Amino acid sequence: MTAEPTHIGLPIHRSGTDLVPTTDAPQNGKDFTSDQEVRWCPGCGDYAVLKAVQSFLPDLGLRRENIVFVSGIGCSSRFPYYLDTFGMHSIHGRAPSIATGIATAREDLSVWVVTGDGDALSIGGNHLIHALRRNVNMTILLFNNRIYGLTKGQYSPTSEAGKVTKSTPAGSIDHPFNPVSLALGAEATFVARTVDSDRKHLTSVLSAAAAHRGTSLVEIYQNCPIFNDGAFDAIKSPDTREEAIIPLVHGEKILFAGGTKGVVRSASGGVEVALVEEVGLDAILTHDAQAEDPSTAFAISRLTAADYLHQAPIGIFRQVARPTYDDQAREQVATAAAAAPASPSDRLTALLNAGDTWTV
Repeated sequence: MTAEPTHIGLPIHRSGTDLVPTTDAPQNGKDFTSDQEVRWCPGCGDYAVLKAVQSFLPDLGLRRENIVFVSGIGCSSRFPYYLDTFGMHSIHGRAPSIATGIATAREDLSVWVVTGDGDALSIGGNHLIHALRRNVNMTILLFNNRIYGLTKGQYSPTSEAGKVTKSTPAGSIDHPFNPVSLALGAEATFVARTVDSDRKHLTSVLSAAAAHRGTSLVEIYQNCPIFNDGAFDAIKSPDTREEAIIPLVHGEKILFAGGTKGVVRSASGGVEVALVEEVGLDAILTHDAQAEDPSTAFAISRLTAADYLHQAPIGIFRQVARPTYDDQAREQVATAAAAAPASPSDRLTALLNAGDTWTV
């Protein structure tokens, strides 16, 4: 389908001039809900994320045929079946590469990748980091439940050290990835973290990610009630979340625990948590998600507790502008096409004689 997308709310992944709104009837979440039975385990955090995405998609102001979801392999990768948009349940770890081709070939599409901590950070790690550094127009939703759920409970690249699973009966001896740190190290232009059970925050982050031109990576803490239940209880429990969540809001002081704690510069040049009454409010860092240098954002990401039991920064870590891979690729193609001979036969001759040639 080649129907022109509408432009009714958020900016969309599209270059050139603004698109003219159509007279299509307003959409709602049901318009983006497929007729497929949703098949996840009872209590899975994927249900909450799916509902949030279905409710959010109408805000894009796009027809369903101008949205495509690409997934890899894993529980989260069932996502395309449950959305009434175009989609592809693709190859293990390769969803970012497939999405890169789609985004480059079709600038009229809003391209999304749905992946998990195993799919994205194990077999797909190489594909993920190169999509991030290229800054392709796509939004990547990385569901992190710190376990391999689909294959029944092996440890994953984000499982904490010492994790006892079917594949690590004596406890994992691997050092886990911090997905946000990884993305910032790859110099991704939009990096955020949110939680499956916080619908308001999840939706606000999705909105910002979709509006960003370039690659957006959103890590979503997502509970697996069967194989890793309670992995994020510290962040979700009303009794502990005020102490555990370090909220990141651009332009605001990084304060938490009811304003009694904050993030300050450490003597080593990184950041650390301090009591406000001891250091004073002026010493507390003001969050700058739009800083060109990702060093401070990376330092903040390192405040994530390795065992996930104490604290984690939540929000948008980085949001900066940089030329995108697919826009530049299309510009190169257009320039080459404009310089090519008009005649098809002349173009073929020019192609055959281009570069290194020799006579034998």
